[in-house]
Amino acid sequence: MKSDNHYPAGTVVSHWLDSLILQGNPLGDSTRRRIDIYVPYAQSGLGLPLLVDLVGFLAGGPTHTNWKNFGENLPARLDRLIATGELPPVVVALPDCFTCLGGNQYINSAGTGRWADFLLEEVVPFVEGKLGCGGIGKRGVFGKSSGGYGAITHALLYPHFWAAAACHSGDMGFEQLMLPEFPGVLRALTAHNNDIKAWLTDFYSKPKQKGSDLHILMTLAMCATYDPDPAAFMGIRLPVDMLTCEIIPPRWHNFLRWDPLNIAAEHANGLKQLKSLFIDCGTKDQYNLLYGARRLHRLLEQKGIAHVYEEFNDDHSSVDYRMDRSLPVLVQALLK
Repeated sequence: MKSDNHYPAGTVVSHWLDSLILQGNPLGDSTRRRIDIYVPYAQSGLGLPLLVDLVGFLAGGPTHTNWKNFGENLPARLDRLIATGELPPVVVALPDCFTCLGGNQYINSAGTGRWADFLLEEVVPFVEGKLGCGGIGKRGVFGKSSGGYGAITHALLYPHFWAAAACHSGDMGFEQLMLPEFPGVLRALTAHNNDIKAWLTDFYSKPKQKGSDLHILMTLAMCATYDPDPAAFMGIRLPVDMLTCEIIPPRWHNFLRWDPLNIAAEHANGLKQLKSLFIDCGTKDQYNLLYGARRLHRLLEQKGIAHVYEEFNDDHSSVDYRMDRSLPVLVQALLK
């Protein structure tokens, strides 16, 4: 049933940021970026903590402010949580980080652009400068799927910047997540003489993209993100043999360097600086992300790093309701 929306409504204002950091980005994506900013009812934003929402692949931040059938968009969810006292007032920024390859992992990549720097050096200062919110110790990041990947990776690599993070069903455990995708990619490319440019040209020309095509696109985007080849079309090269699907060790090694499990093995102690870290995953996750989440949970326990870890009886899709659990945890910690 759709929310009755009788709670006092906060405001959502769309701003535009002309990025200097994204100028000359390898994919030629627009440098003019929309940032939707939610401010609670009867608040100006001044002095409030700041959360940044990193959305999943195939989306941009402003999709979370769109009207939603049979449920709440993010502003409506925030209105309800704040009005019922479950969530302290908070400013939430929703930046558009969409790319022509369908999305973003929110890291600096020679193949897709300096998206971590865009968030750290442009988006957050822009929002904090306009509203007087956030600041050191009062800013957090959250997201699901690719957004969850961005949240945990930012927490690991930039704990001096973020004070709290929530990773919902985030990409990790690349052996279980990504390797099963490559046979399907090779079958799709076979119809285009193993030519990635030809496949993408055909994809972009279609009036309608099939779900299976979107999965191929997502895998190609990961190739451009984690192991880009500057000489290749859109920086895309595969970490497997095009004929046999055998792993090419140097190429796959570059992927694994960006697996949060491997980043955590080196940088996890930095998480001790965080005020709060929330991690969850569905027990029926169809992308096998549960096993990576369990491995990360075990590693953090072994290193004595405080965090909230939860599993829930659901799959990877339509799990925005999990924000009812994570956002209060983050914001209450940011206020301490």
